[in-house]
Amino acid sequence: MSDFSTLLFAALKPWRNAKAWHVALSGGLDSTVLLHLLVQLRQTHPLPPITAIHVYHGLQAAADAWPAHCQVLCDGLSVPLQVVRVQVQAGASIERAARDARYQVFVAATGAQEVLLTGQHRDDQAETLLFRLLRGAGVSGLAAMPRQRRLGAGHLCRPLLDVPRTQLETYAREHNLSWIEDPSNTQTDFSRNYLRHEVFPALRRRWPQAAASMARSAAHCAEAQGLLDELAQQDIHAASAADEFVWLGLPSLELAPVAALSPARQRNALRHWLAAFTQLPDTDHWAGWDALRDARDGAQPVWKLAQGELHRAGARIWWLSGDWLYQPTAPVSWVQPDQVLALPGNGRVRFVGDIPDGPLQVSYRQGGEVMALEQRGHRDLKRLLNERGVPLFARGRLPLLYRNEQLLAVANLNGLDSSPCGRWQLQWLPTLSDQGLS
Repeated sequence: MSDFSTLLFAALKPWRNAKAWHVALSGGLDSTVLLHLLVQLRQTHPLPPITAIHVYHGLQAAADAWPAHCQVLCDGLSVPLQVVRVQVQAGASIERAARDARYQVFVAATGAQEVLLTGQHRDDQAETLLFRLLRGAGVSGLAAMPRQRRLGAGHLCRPLLDVPRTQLETYAREHNLSWIEDPSNTQTDFSRNYLRHEVFPALRRRWPQAAASMARSAAHCAEAQGLLDELAQQDIHAASAADEFVWLGLPSLELAPVAALSPARQRNALRHWLAAFTQLPDTDHWAGWDALRDARDGAQPVWKLAQGELHRAGARIWWLSGDWLYQPTAPVSWVQPDQVLALPGNGRVRFVGDIPDGPLQVSYRQGGEVMALEQRGHRDLKRLLNERGVPLFARGRLPLLYRNEQLLAVANLNGLDSSPCGRWQLQWLPTLSDQGLS
């Protein structure tokens, strides 16, 4: 086995028991060499089944011939090929849109315990580092491309990140491989192409090991980011105690433990926590967090982000998105109260125990509601919600059960959600923050 094959085999060691390996095959040099190497390896080692995926974007006339080229290559290597045609959405960056369309295909094609293998090499890693450095990226961005990460139900792996492009070219010539040269790769109006053709040649003339050094710096940043993630997990854990409104099904943290951290550590913890929910602003645009954190008690501040909002209520911060950002439709007649009632944009309600006499309907707070309580008389609903500390953002979504004009119950609030004799209880299963149902 050659040194090249030995390096690749070692890089793939964690994935040798996968159910399948899928190769992202553009037909270019790197993916062609990767596929050929894998086929050579399976002749001497037991490997998972290998398939190839070619994504046809249709962005240029030359691309029409690429699926056929990939098919000839795969036929010669006895590798099944899947060709997927995609529509690239118009936008500010055609490169980004094409990448997004590509990865949607890869996510769909990669199942549980399966791995997508891509052919990015050391020069690509160096270009990514420099590109992100010029955009002012932080440690996470400067870590460039990870060697492996989750991809849908499976994983993505880049086994050639330590290999320079020159080594791929040498291998391809030695094995008489042919590959596609994308005409768009020479267009220097694309930022990456400008770096590749104009900047890196000058850097290599002065510093021949520039790409290797940059790739090594990316690895150092990846290690540093791993430590920051560990610190963020500790800080989030310290602020993750549940509260009495856990039934809302919303992600939340205690504010005080977060606010007690240094500003940089606050941002690190919040970036880690919010990354699962939304795209985050850059470091210069965190004034919204400062305003939310420092607002006076009872101010109910909101920080609006790309995919939702961060609210402060009840000494906690809460993440809201999807249906939680809109007032639900009301009223809703409950024609069959023996069955669960779906509330448009607001989950569902049901009775536990007996069913009260009708006619019944579910509505939401408008202001001025009054509720009759046993041994307490008629009480203002606003006061009752204040007594229980219900977060302001949830008050307009709490299902209110009416019979004619009489307010019978408020879902999920102890003492307000049942009949005086306890024969029935109104239970609300809210819409989750990801717009699903709990």
